Amino acid sequence: MSALQRLGLFGGSFDPIHAGHLHVARAACAAFDLDQLVFVPAARPPHKPGRVLAAGADRLAMVDLAIAGEARWSSSDIELKRSGPSYTIDTLRALPAALGVAPDAELFLVIGSDNLPGLPGWRDARELLSFAQPIVVLRAGDEAHFDGIRDLDLEPALLERLERGLLRLPPAAGRSTELREGIQAGAEPGEEVPARVREYITVKGLYQARP
Repeated sequence: MSALQRLGLFGGSFDPIHAGHLHVARAACAAFDLDQLVFVPAARPPHKPGRVLAAGADRLAMVDLAIAGEARWSSSDIELKRSGPSYTIDTLRALPAALGVAPDAELFLVIGSDNLPGLPGWRDARELLSFAQPIVVLRAGDEAHFDGIRDLDLEPALLERLERGLLRLPPAAGRSTELREGIQAGAEPGEEVPARVREYITVKGLYQARP
């Protein structure tokens, strides 16, 4: 087993991955002294029913292109290989062993503050928050997502863990939805998409309007 002690999980659709994701990753690693941060593309996010994603292999390839050269970053296809919806608690339970990490490693989970209102309804939410220290990304302008944290149906100790994991960041430069819509409308991927990812999107014809 690896001597790795502080392991972060950064899950998401990454459809496509962009500069905002990478900024979150750098800030989380620095603020919480993570030894490794694993990007985990979701197969079927349960909170996005009906949403059609780019193929998992393409999203994983774009992640790998975006994080190439970053020693503390890696990717995992653990959710892409799992059938059915992607539940974060299942990934947290399985990821350390899948990576060969010591079972006593300290786990961290990167989540956006926009997920907070629905967090108590996540599968095994209480176990999840006890199992991994959340890193709650709060973008400037999104304070309303965090203002009602004490009203969540969670025990005081779990609410304190959420507050302890608060990570304040400036507004994001671009969002995946806007990027996809722009490409579908005929625009080229902008600078907020890493160059190698832009090339991949163009070569593969991802997010193009269907004839």
